[in-house]
Amino acid sequence: MKLDILAFGAHPDDVELGCAATIAKEISLGKKVGIVDLTRGELGTRGSAELRDKEAAKAAEILGVTVRENLAFADGFFKNDKEHQLAIIRMIRKYQPEIVLCNAIDDRHIDHGKGSSLVSDACFLSGLLKIETELEGEKQEKWRPKQVYHYIQWKNIEPDFVVDVTGFIQKKVDAVFAYGSQFYDPKSSEPETPITSKNFTDSIEYRARDLGRLIGVDYAEGFTTERYVAVEDLSKLI
Repeated sequence: MKLDILAFGAHPDDVELGCAATIAKEISLGKKVGIVDLTRGELGTRGSAELRDKEAAKAAEILGVTVRENLAFADGFFKNDKEHQLAIIRMIRKYQPEIVLCNAIDDRHIDHGKGSSLVSDACFLSGLLKIETELEGEKQEKWRPKQVYHYIQWKNIEPDFVVDVTGFIQKKVDAVFAYGSQFYDPKSSEPETPITSKNFTDSIEYRARDLGRLIGVDYAEGFTTERYVAVEDLSKLI
């Protein structure tokens, strides 16, 4: 199955928090989008891996993605090494995306930076003919995505470009709150974490609104890129 966009996240909810509105917009434009979670988030303070599985499935349904998979890497302990790179390569060759979205290059959670470099390296290696992989007994063809973009997470990293997501912010909020165990709940008796405050959940909207303000629209999501952003002509810029 070929996808237009494949989004990777170190944990279930990374993709939703980082770029769910952009994904929702792309799907509305007829693009096929998939999500691959690297871990099951089993080290999360609240909830459990089993609950996160259910929450991730619900979020995927809300967004309308074509497919969602989980590679079950060890939360907190996966590495950017050959074994993990090959697992990512199999996903890239399986879905042959034109665009890959992945974690922030630098962020508060150590898995975000690791996930970012792991996926980025695998995207390059996936295009090498002499790296041989199989999936379900079938030899895979080499494939290298045209673009790798990194969504913004905890840190306010200056984006290289932003996407107008006006009209899609509520879809993002709904997808994020599919992870009911992870975020603000005044009735919860579980331990507090940096993402369980009301300020954090409010930030989902106000950060997108601020980026939108800067480009003259209601809401936007930002990304960083590994290469120059190019446009066909000046009229294509907002």
